[in-house]
Amino acid sequence: LGIQVISEEDELTYGFDMLDATKLLPEELVPVQRIGKMTLDRNPDNFFAEVEQVAFHVGNLVPGIDVTNDPLMQVRLFSYLDTQLSRLGGPNFAELPINRPIAPVHNHQHDAMHRTTINTGKANYHPNSIGDGQPMLAPLDKGFVPFAQPFSGVANRERSESFKDFFSQARMFLDSQSKPERDHIIEALRFELGKVERMAIRERVVSDILAMIDPELALDVASEIGVDPSKAKGSNPPVPAGAATASPALSLENQPKTTIATRKVAILVADGFAAADVTNVEAALLAEGAVVEFVSVHLGPVTGDAGASVEALRSLRTMPSVAYDAVYVPGGAASVTTLRGEWRARTFIEEAFRHCKPIAAAGDGRDLLAEAGLIVSAAEEVVTNLGVVTAATADSDDFAAGFVDAILQHRHWARADQEPELVK
Repeated sequence: LGIQVISEEDELTYGFDMLDATKLLPEELVPVQRIGKMTLDRNPDNFFAEVEQVAFHVGNLVPGIDVTNDPLMQVRLFSYLDTQLSRLGGPNFAELPINRPIAPVHNHQHDAMHRTTINTGKANYHPNSIGDGQPMLAPLDKGFVPFAQPFSGVANRERSESFKDFFSQARMFLDSQSKPERDHIIEALRFELGKVERMAIRERVVSDILAMIDPELALDVASEIGVDPSKAKGSNPPVPAGAATASPALSLENQPKTTIATRKVAILVADGFAAADVTNVEAALLAEGAVVEFVSVHLGPVTGDAGASVEALRSLRTMPSVAYDAVYVPGGAASVTTLRGEWRARTFIEEAFRHCKPIAAAGDGRDLLAEAGLIVSAAEEVVTNLGVVTAATADSDDFAAGFVDAILQHRHWARADQEPELVK
C-alpha cells in the first residue's frame, strides 16, 4: 500500500486542484511512499451476508476527524446514508454482523426497526439518572478535541476554474504510453465507436473529445469509423502552468520487470505427455512464484509417459488462453497427437500468440504450434523468437530460464501486427 503526500500549501502547485477526482498526480513529481502491505488472505464465507449487506458510508467518522472539501465526498456524506437506509431496510444497518464495530457499542439507543441488539438498560436518555450515569461520556481531557479550521472569505457553491481542464491529463496519459499501448488505445476506440450507429455522435466524439486530446489520435480513429477527417482538427487546449506533460509510470511497458510471481501459466497436456519435461519446467516456474495450472481435453488425472499423473483442473472446453499469462506445451508423442486433434487446443495457442503472450514448446510439443499456424525452429538447442521458446527437450535449465525470461517481458508486442506465424 502506497500513498502520495504533499503539504497543504502545495495543493495548487501542479496545475490542477487536488480535490478534482478526475486528475492524478504523476509519480515522477511526488513519489509513492510505501506505508504497508495489504494481503487478500480469504474470500467471503457468505456472499450475501458479507458482500451484499456491507454498508460503506463516509459519514462514519471518528469524532475529531473532519472531511475535506472534495465535491464527491461532500455528496456522498448524505447519499451513502440515504442509500443504506433504502437498501438495508432502516437505520440499524450498522448492527448487521458485517457492519458492526469489533468493539462493543455502549449507548442509550433503544428499539426502532430491524434492531439486532437486545438492550437491557432501563434508560433511553442521557444522562442516565437511574443507572448511575452509565455509560458515561469520555471526559474532554481524555476524549477528542474538535479540529478548528480557520475560514475567511465568501463561500459559494461553485467549481474551481481548474475543474474545467478536461483534456490535459488525458493528453498526458496518451503521451506517456509506448507505441504498442497507444495502438491498443486506438484500436479500442475504433472498436467501441464502430458500434455507434449515429454518425453525429461518432463525429462529436472525434471532434469534441479526441481532437481536443490529440488531433493525430482523432485522425487515426476517424479514418476507421467513417468520420470526415476534417472533424479531427482540434484546438489543442494549453497545458495549465505547473502541469506535467508525461508520466512514464503510467505505461505498463515501463513497469519493473523483475519477477513473474503470481503470473498464471497453462501447461497443455494429454495422456502420454513427457513427464521429465513437465517436472523441470513446473519446478522452475513455481520457484519463481508463478501459478501453474494443467489444462487438458478433460478434467481429472492425466497420465504421463513415465506413469505418474497430474491433475487437470481446467479443460480446453471451458478455459480460454486469455485467462493465462503464458502457455507451455511439453513433448510426448501421444499427448501432442491428442491435442493436435482437438481444435480448441489449436485455438488456445493461436489466441495466445495473437495476444502477444509467451509460448513455450519442447520436442513434439512444437508440432501443436505448427498445427496452430506457427512456423517454429526445429533446432535442438533453445531458440527464442518473439517470445516463443522452443527446443528439442525441456529437460534443461536453459529452456526453463528462457521461458521465465519470456514471461518476465509479459507481452511481446513485436508480433502484434503479424499473422500467427514466425520466421524460421
